[in-house]
Amino acid sequence: MSTRDTRREFEEIVGRLAAEDPGIARPVRMLTRRVQVVILAVIGGLIWAGLSVAMVAWGAAGVALTCICVLAAVAFGVWFNRRRNGG
Repeated sequence: MSTRDTRREFEEIVGRLAAEDPGIARPVRMLTRRVQVVILAVIGGLIWAGLSVAMVAWGAAGVALTCICVLAAVAFGVWFNRRRNGG
């Protein structure tokens, strides 16, 4: 069963449950996409600043740490995009 089929089936179940009990259908407050991006950018900037200080303070070890962190971030980004796009 594909992700879309599972999602559609889930939405149908939720729709039936909401029709039976409207109290469970109240919206859940979540952060908007824009706020999430801003928070992620601020955290990323702080981490990057810390890694820059580590490169100066620790020399080669700081550079190695920065390379490892960048590679991990890129790998996570690729994995997340593939997961989100169903691939």
